This record gives sequence, structure tokens and C-alpha cells, in this order.
Amino acid sequence: MFKFFKEKLKSWLGKSKEKIEEKVEKETKEEKKPEEELKEKLEKIEKKAEKEIKKQKKKAAKEKKAEEEKEESLLEKKPREEEKEEAEKTEITEEEIEKLEETMKEAPGKELPMKFETGLQKYVPDSEILFEKKPWEETQLEEEIEPISREAPAFERIEEEKEKEKKPSIFKRLKERFSYKLSEEDFEEIFENLEMLLLENNVALEAVESIKKQLKSELLGKDIKKADLEQEIKKALKKAIENLLIEPDDILETVKLKKPFVIVFFGINGTGKTTTIAKVAHLLLKNKISCVLAASDTFRAASIEQLQVHADKLKIKLIKHDYGADPAAVAFDAIKHAKAHGIEVVLIDTAGRMHTKENLLSEMEKICRVTKPDLKIFVAESIAGNDAVQQAKNFNEIIGIDGSILTKADVDEKGGTAISISYAIQKPIFYLGTGQEYEDLEPFDKEKFVKEMGL
Repeated sequence: MFKFFKEKLKSWLGKSKEKIEEKVEKETKEEKKPEEELKEKLEKIEKKAEKEIKKQKKKAAKEKKAEEEKEESLLEKKPREEEKEEAEKTEITEEEIEKLEETMKEAPGKELPMKFETGLQKYVPDSEILFEKKPWEETQLEEEIEPISREAPAFERIEEEKEKEKKPSIFKRLKERFSYKLSEEDFEEIFENLEMLLLENNVALEAVESIKKQLKSELLGKDIKKADLEQEIKKALKKAIENLLIEPDDILETVKLKKPFVIVFFGINGTGKTTTIAKVAHLLLKNKISCVLAASDTFRAASIEQLQVHADKLKIKLIKHDYGADPAAVAFDAIKHAKAHGIEVVLIDTAGRMHTKENLLSEMEKICRVTKPDLKIFVAESIAGNDAVQQAKNFNEIIGIDGSILTKADVDEKGGTAISISYAIQKPIFYLGTGQEYEDLEPFDKEKFVKEMGL
């Protein structure tokens, strides 16, 4: 079952993984380049800073030596101690002070070449005023050396920046080595191939769009371990498909809710509808549930005889009228017979009707009005693809089906019909026909179905 789809899906998963791994490897190589460039840049800055510091220190030392020589020359001419002694010996009278003040009034803006200590009237020479200034070591050297001292921490900052750069980059490289975050561009690229794969395998376009939306929410922006990459994509696809399939109720339990329980079967010609009814009857009998058949297909030649053969084999009653009789009347008589004989289930066969023939479909409506069925089942071929989907939509719009049975599932290599029908009418699939024997009717299990697809 689903051999074609399984092989194609396996190939797609492998190619998707390869594509992502190639992209990761390419991105990793591209990211290494800026890191190496930064390293080279930092090394150049270090060398330049080191060279500049040496140069400035040499210059400062040279200037300091020249200044010291100049200072020594100045002190030799007039030592500071001698000037102080002379200044202390020199006393200024009050008259001299008044005279100097008058002189300053006459020449405003001119500063006195002296200063007065508090409580003392002593002359202080200009040389002392000069030496009150900060020595060169505290001024000139400070100005020259200060920028250099600021450069030293910068040297340390370079190291810190390098360390900071190393930490995230190492973590990033390790992370990239073991995981990958799927971008929107990556997703679109790998989903484009999946979309074609799904469409080729009879999955309807609207169902494909729903799968895409669910996959996107599951995978986009998620950190996925490289070792689990294929498995994660597979897991997300499995979940998306399972969400489209509706888990059916157990018919064997459902029929016990009412007596008689009426089931009507619909579908177009050639889908295996009559054989499917016989299979359901066999399943009921096997589980000790009594049933009666109604041959409401009074239109197709040999349809009544075909159903009679099945009834005889199963040893159950067939209610029939002549060809051309009212199908609703045959169904009504079958229900009446079930009530009279305490039969639990009535299975009604109807004529195959093309889903495009509204006048023939209206006949189905009449059968439903008369019989008031408890379950309306649409029978379609699993290999019919999008045609089966359209049939299901039309039947559902007119008579409101409750679920489906898909025949010929054993020869279906694609599997997309079940997904499409389930999504299109939002109703469950009850059974899969897997052969021509009565036993070949398998309850639909969505987990098993998805597993058969290779997920």
C-alpha cells in the first residue's frame, strides 16, 4: 500500500536534509572569514599601540632631560636660597609702600613685581613667584604621559574585546555544529518539492495548503539538532497529515444505539459499492449483529441479482422490488421488515449516481426523507484521486454524508485521496477496502495509515 508515495517521500526527506546541511556548511565557512579578519585587525591595533607608546615615552624622556638642563642653568645664575635670604633682609617701609601704590595708580594695569605675606611687609622677588608654579614633573610630564597612560587600558580593552568576541563565536560555532534554525527561505525551498510530491500523490491543493501552514508553524525558527533534522521534518509532516484525518467512531458500537439502525450507501457507478455493503454485512454478522439488505438500486441492470448473490452467501434476507420501482419504497419496506423481525441493522444499496447529475441526486434525497437514515456513507475508490474528492463534496452538499469508505486501497500506491476527502468534507473515513473477499474490510486507523505512508 502507498508504495509510490513512500519511496518519493523517503527521497524528498533525504534531499531536504542534504540541502539544509550544505547550506549550514556554506554559512559556517562564510562566518569564519569576518572572524579571521577581526583577529588580524586586532593584532595590527596591538602592534600599532605598542609602537606609539614606546615613541611617546622616548619623546617625553627627551623633553624631560632638556627641561632639567634648562632648570639647572637657571638655578646656577641665582639660587633660590640666596634670593630668599636677600628678600628676608630687605624691609619695606610704610612710606615706600604708599609711594608704590601711588605709582600704580598713575600706571593702571601694571602688576607689582612683588607680593605681601599676611602680617609681613617683605619683598618677594620675581624668581620666587616663578618657582611657586608646579614643577615640570607635575605639569609638562603629566600632560605628555597622561595620554600614554590612557592608551594602556585601551590595550587591555582590546584584549577584553577579543575575549568577548571569542566567547559567543565559539558558542555559536558549537551550536551550529550540532543544530540548525530553519529560515523561511529554507522552508519555502524544501516545501516547494514536497508540494509537488503531494499533488502528484492525489492530495488536493487545499489540503496541501493546510499541510504547509501546519508545517510552517512547527518548523520555522525552531532550533533543530543536525542529527535529528530528517526526523524532525518527518515528525512535523506526520503530525500535519494526522491533523487532516478525522478519527472515526466504531460503527459496531454505534449501531447498538438504535434498533433498527439504518445505513444508506451512496457513490458513483463502478466504485465497488455493492461489494462493500456485503463486506459490512459480513462484519456485522461476525460480531453477532443481525442485518437485512435493501436493493434500492432499481436502475442498473443486474444490480438486484448481484446483491442477491451476496445475500445468499451471507444467509441474510434481501428486500427487493422489480426494476424501475421506486427506490425509496424498497428502502421503506426493508425498514418495516427489520422492525417486524427484530433485525438490528438495515443496509440500503442505492443506484450509482454521477455527482454532476442533480436530478438523479434528488432521488437520493427522497430515499433519505423516507428512511431517515442514521448513517449516510459515501463509497469511493482510493485510486480515484481528485475526482473522488469532487464527488464527495457534491454528495455532501446535497445529502450531507457522515463519512466514507474507500475501496481498492490495496492497489493504491499514492494514498492522497483519503487525506483529501477527509479534509474536503471534514468527515471521517470508516473503512478501507483491501481486496475482494468479505474479510477485506479494514477499520480506518489514521496512525496506521500514516505509518503505511512511510511517516
